Amino acid sequence: MSDRKDVYPIGKKNPNLPFHPAVRAGDFIFVSGQVAKDANGNMLDGTIEEETAGTIESIRRILAEEGATLADVVRVTTYLEDTRDFGRYNKVFSEHFKDAVLARTTVEARAVINTKIEMDAIAYKPKRG
Repeated sequence: MSDRKDVYPIGKKNPNLPFHPAVRAGDFIFVSGQVAKDANGNMLDGTIEEETAGTIESIRRILAEEGATLADVVRVTTYLEDTRDFGRYNKVFSEHFKDAVLARTTVEARAVINTKIEMDAIAYKPKRG
Protein backbone atom coordinates (compact mmCIF):
# COMPACT_ATOMS: atom_id res chain seq x y z
CA MET A 1 0.00 0.00 0.00
CA SER A 2 1.25 3.45 -0.85
CA ASP A 3 2.31 5.67 2.03
CA ARG A 4 1.29 8.72 0.00
CA LYS A 5 -1.84 10.33 1.44
CA ASP A 6 -2.99 11.46 -2.01
CA VAL A 7 -3.05 7.87 -3.38
CA TYR A 8 -5.56 5.41 -1.94
CA PRO A 9 -7.90 2.58 -3.00
CA ILE A 10 -11.62 2.98 -3.63
CA GLY A 11 -14.22 0.24 -3.31
CA LYS A 12 -14.27 -3.23 -1.84
CA LYS A 13 -11.30 -5.28 -3.06
CA ASN A 14 -11.83 -8.87 -4.11
CA PRO A 15 -9.42 -10.83 -1.88
CA ASN A 16 -8.62 -13.15 -4.81
CA LEU A 17 -7.41 -10.33 -7.08
CA PRO A 18 -4.23 -8.23 -6.79
CA PHE A 19 -5.89 -4.86 -7.53
CA HIS A 20 -8.66 -2.53 -6.34
CA PRO A 21 -11.85 -1.48 -8.15
CA ALA A 22 -10.39 2.02 -8.36
CA VAL A 23 -7.57 4.18 -7.06
CA ARG A 24 -7.56 7.90 -6.38
CA ALA A 25 -4.26 9.58 -7.21
CA GLY A 26 -4.50 13.26 -6.41
CA ASP A 27 -7.28 14.77 -8.52
CA PHE A 28 -7.67 11.68 -10.72
CA ILE A 29 -9.71 8.52 -10.15
CA PHE A 30 -8.55 5.45 -12.08
CA VAL A 31 -11.33 2.86 -12.37
CA SER A 32 -10.18 -0.71 -13.08
CA GLY A 33 -11.89 -2.71 -15.80
CA GLN A 34 -15.56 -3.12 -14.95
CA VAL A 35 -18.26 -5.42 -16.25
CA ALA A 36 -22.02 -5.42 -15.80
CA LYS A 37 -22.74 -6.21 -12.14
CA ASP A 38 -25.59 -5.38 -9.83
CA ALA A 39 -25.10 -3.44 -6.59
CA ASN A 40 -24.30 -6.73 -4.78
CA GLY A 41 -21.53 -7.65 -7.22
CA ASN A 42 -23.48 -10.32 -9.11
CA MET A 43 -22.68 -10.57 -12.82
CA LEU A 44 -25.43 -9.48 -15.20
CA ASP A 45 -25.81 -11.35 -18.47
CA GLY A 46 -27.81 -9.89 -21.32
CA THR A 47 -27.72 -8.17 -24.67
CA ILE A 48 -24.86 -5.85 -25.55
CA GLU A 49 -27.15 -2.93 -24.72
CA GLU A 50 -27.95 -4.35 -21.27
CA GLU A 51 -24.33 -5.24 -20.52
CA THR A 52 -23.12 -1.82 -21.70
CA ALA A 53 -25.63 -0.03 -19.46
CA GLY A 54 -24.74 -2.34 -16.55
CA THR A 55 -21.02 -1.78 -17.04
CA ILE A 56 -21.46 1.99 -17.09
CA GLU A 57 -23.60 1.69 -13.94
CA SER A 58 -20.75 -0.24 -12.25
CA ILE A 59 -18.40 2.63 -13.10
CA ARG A 60 -20.94 5.21 -11.89
CA ARG A 61 -21.27 3.45 -8.50
CA ILE A 62 -17.49 3.42 -7.98
CA LEU A 63 -17.14 7.09 -8.93
CA ALA A 64 -19.98 8.03 -6.56
CA GLU A 65 -17.90 6.75 -3.63
CA GLU A 66 -15.59 9.72 -4.26
CA GLY A 67 -18.34 12.21 -5.07
CA ALA A 68 -17.64 11.98 -8.80
CA THR A 69 -20.08 11.37 -11.66
CA LEU A 70 -19.90 10.18 -15.24
CA ALA A 71 -19.56 13.86 -16.21
CA ASP A 72 -16.12 13.80 -14.54
CA VAL A 73 -14.86 10.99 -16.80
CA VAL A 74 -12.10 12.13 -19.17
CA ARG A 75 -10.93 8.79 -20.59
CA VAL A 76 -12.58 5.43 -21.32
CA THR A 77 -11.18 2.23 -22.81
CA THR A 78 -13.75 -0.31 -23.95
CA TYR A 79 -13.10 -3.95 -24.77
CA LEU A 80 -15.81 -5.51 -26.93
CA GLU A 81 -16.01 -9.26 -27.38
CA ASP A 82 -17.43 -8.75 -30.90
CA THR A 83 -16.92 -5.62 -33.02
CA ARG A 84 -20.24 -6.33 -34.73
CA ASP A 85 -21.79 -5.00 -31.48
CA PHE A 86 -20.03 -1.63 -31.87
CA GLY A 87 -23.03 0.35 -33.15
CA ARG A 88 -25.37 -0.94 -30.46
CA TYR A 89 -22.77 -0.38 -27.71
CA ASN A 90 -21.97 3.09 -29.04
CA LYS A 91 -25.65 4.10 -28.91
CA VAL A 92 -25.94 3.17 -25.22
CA PHE A 93 -22.56 4.76 -24.44
CA SER A 94 -23.70 8.00 -26.10
CA GLU A 95 -26.88 8.07 -24.01
CA HIS A 96 -24.88 7.87 -20.76
CA PHE A 97 -22.09 10.26 -21.78
CA LYS A 98 -24.16 13.04 -23.41
CA ASP A 99 -22.07 16.14 -24.07
CA ALA A 100 -19.05 14.34 -22.61
CA VAL A 101 -15.59 15.78 -23.04
CA LEU A 102 -13.57 12.60 -23.03
CA ALA A 103 -11.11 10.54 -24.99
CA ARG A 104 -12.06 6.97 -25.82
CA THR A 105 -10.56 3.83 -27.31
CA THR A 106 -12.61 0.78 -28.28
CA VAL A 107 -10.96 -2.51 -29.19
CA GLU A 108 -12.09 -6.04 -29.86
CA ALA A 109 -10.83 -8.37 -27.17
CA ARG A 110 -12.22 -11.34 -25.32
CA ALA A 111 -12.39 -10.85 -21.56
CA VAL A 112 -11.04 -13.47 -19.17
CA ILE A 113 -14.57 -13.86 -17.79
CA ASN A 114 -17.77 -14.50 -19.72
CA THR A 115 -18.88 -10.99 -20.69
CA LYS A 116 -19.58 -9.09 -23.88
CA ILE A 117 -17.92 -5.87 -22.69
CA GLU A 118 -15.42 -4.51 -20.19
CA MET A 119 -14.60 -0.86 -19.61
CA ASP A 120 -12.08 1.09 -17.57
CA ALA A 121 -12.20 4.82 -16.96
CA ILE A 122 -10.28 7.80 -15.69
CA ALA A 123 -12.11 10.66 -14.03
CA TYR A 124 -10.81 14.09 -13.07
CA LYS A 125 -12.37 15.27 -9.81
CA PRO A 126 -10.29 17.70 -7.76
CA LYS A 127 -10.16 16.73 -4.12
CA ARG A 128 -11.76 19.22 -1.77
CA GLY A 129 -10.28 20.33 1.49
